[in-house]
Amino acid sequence: MLFILTFALMKWLAVRTNHGEEITVPDITKLTIVQAKEKLEGLNLNYQINDTLKFQENFPPNSIVEQDPTAGSKVKSGRKIYLKMNALNYEMIEIPDLKDKTYRQALPTLKALGLEEGKVTYRSYFAEDVVLELQHKGKILKAGDKVMKTSKIDFILGDGKAVFQD
Repeated sequence: MLFILTFALMKWLAVRTNHGEEITVPDITKLTIVQAKEKLEGLNLNYQINDTLKFQENFPPNSIVEQDPTAGSKVKSGRKIYLKMNALNYEMIEIPDLKDKTYRQALPTLKALGLEEGKVTYRSYFAEDVVLELQHKGKILKAGDKVMKTSKIDFILGDGKAVFQD
């Protein structure tokens, strides 16, 4: 009798927990949330957005960057897939105070922040290669202004040819 009861319980559990019925998790990276939702719901899988990561160039904006469980994993019906999304764009970077610093000091500082070197022009000034101004798309930048990461920053430098006057 105990054997029959144990056997029946095991069969009931196998049916109740969909034992042996597995779904292969699809690769939904680089898809939008709408596309991923359609794909997952079609397979009777749920999803939850856990995080938005810093913008990554190799993924479309607002697309899925990571998923857990990973594509190809076997899961049961109704399983929740956890997602990490790509940001809509790069983050904004605050311009440091680089006025009167040398070009040699300023350039690595901007590159370390994720900004790119634009064009370099010279203006009459007594000191050579000293930062007089930074510009982005023709707009003069002040310390504290914000630009998008990877923006090209133009340098206006002193030419060292002006005569110093007190």
